[in-house]
Amino acid sequence: MHRPGGTSAPMARALTIAGSDCSGGAGIQADLKTFTVFRVYGMSAITALTAQNTRGVSGIFPVSPEFVRAQIDAVVTDIGVDAAKTGMLASREVVSAVAAAVRAHSISPLVVDPVLVAQSGAPLLEPDGCAALRDELLPLAALVTPNVPEAAALLDMPVRSLADMREAAARLVRAGARAALVKGGHLPDGDAVDVLHDGRDLRELRAPRVHTSATHGTGCLLAAAITAGLAQGRGLHEAVARAKRFIGVAIAAGLPFGGGDGPANPLAWLEEQERNG
Repeated sequence: MHRPGGTSAPMARALTIAGSDCSGGAGIQADLKTFTVFRVYGMSAITALTAQNTRGVSGIFPVSPEFVRAQIDAVVTDIGVDAAKTGMLASREVVSAVAAAVRAHSISPLVVDPVLVAQSGAPLLEPDGCAALRDELLPLAALVTPNVPEAAALLDMPVRSLADMREAAARLVRAGARAALVKGGHLPDGDAVDVLHDGRDLRELRAPRVHTSATHGTGCLLAAAITAGLAQGRGLHEAVARAKRFIGVAIAAGLPFGGGDGPANPLAWLEEQERNG
């Protein structure tokens, strides 16, 4: 945890370093909603503006690496950060700037969500950025959270089965991440199974698959929920398990907005907690 001057904070603080989704379902907006749902103070460093909606991405306006770094510096040196996550980083230069900031400020724990392609298929990281993310950010990550296509791209290996997911998680740890969560939502049929490698052992997290098109932003929401748990001092397994329950609730209560893949609903978690007392 980074607390300026060694002071304790009245509320856990989490920073998201990611792109803006003007439709509110993913990116910075989804992350901040999730932090708030878990009663964590959320802050952001915006890496790119996107023009997007439930149908897809129609435009990207990148933020300069220097200004991304300036945002991170401003937050860390004043308010402090108990945990951080990365999402869309857009370019190799931004990946390098973020990695340098994480090292300079000793930002930890860091959750790396390797956002490579939008749900609609639009690329969100330049091709050479993938290698930079693997080489520069993974060694700084307390946890990396790729879905099946992202794990395949990071490792240049096919990921088509649960056995492949287990191997991918182990390889990501060998590549430098302290832990890896490979998400299996893209695999067909059966339960939604994620594979967690904590640096020592493999564990499978299963949940019933929810058949819905309201899945926009689910990767962002899950990584943000894990980050919130880590910011609050929860252990890795506890933070991941809670986030897995959260994303199931958010997907099941997905919102029928727009003409494409509607957004998952993080606020449904609060309603779930109220019902359960």
